[in-house]
Amino acid sequence: MADNTPLPLRSEFLFRMSLSTGAPQNVGTARNGELRIVPVTGGAVEGPKLRGEVLPGTAADWLRVDPDGTAHMDVRLTVRTGEGHLVFVHYTGIRTGSPDALAKLNRGEAVPPEDYYFRTAVRFETGAADLDWMNKAIAVGVGQRPPSGPVYDVYAVR
Repeated sequence: MADNTPLPLRSEFLFRMSLSTGAPQNVGTARNGELRIVPVTGGAVEGPKLRGEVLPGTAADWLRVDPDGTAHMDVRLTVRTGEGHLVFVHYTGIRTGSPDALAKLNRGEAVPPEDYYFRTAVRFETGAADLDWMNKAIAVGVGQRPPSGPVYDVYAVR
């Protein structure tokens, strides 16, 4: 019989990922809100478990925005490690907050991260033997959106 005590949620910091983005392609209001395809033009991954660069060209966020300004991310990108290994990163997430905070973010203004909610669920794929643990991990990202572009602190759920 299972114990009724909740199991602890443990995490381990993996890396900070800072992204640069290009001009959104506004598809318009579609079946699930306004769709914007936002190219990811580069970035850096730095941390104790992964270091590398975000490759441009095939990376983007298929961003859906609700009428209240809540954003639903669907991001796919590739990281090349310093050793030359490739890691496919796919994450979905939510960014929401008060109408005032979201309006400031949409205008490209700086908003303190504690003034809005920005979280992601992250999965990885790689053929690199020394990074195989990433294929078997669920990670979460705590995001912020400074004017320079999105930044995520990514943690493996242990």
